[in-house]
Amino acid sequence: MRTTIDLTDQVFRELKALAAMKGMSMKEIIQKAVQDELANANRADVVRDRIKFPILESKEPGTLHLTNAEIDDLLT
Repeated sequence: MRTTIDLTDQVFRELKALAAMKGMSMKEIIQKAVQDELANANRADVVRDRIKFPILESKEPGTLHLTNAEIDDLLT
């Protein structure tokens, strides 16, 4: 699929130089950068969604009994 991107002159020059140094086309550099970014974003989502329980360690687990109203009072 084709798309158009707007780059500043400075970014374009740096991209062109990097592609030349690596012996790659600018298209290849951009495609790899986007693929890497997507892979990192997917990994970050997975890690961010993981929660380890218990969130707070207790010296006496199971001894605290709170009603919903008491919990609400603590959170506000």
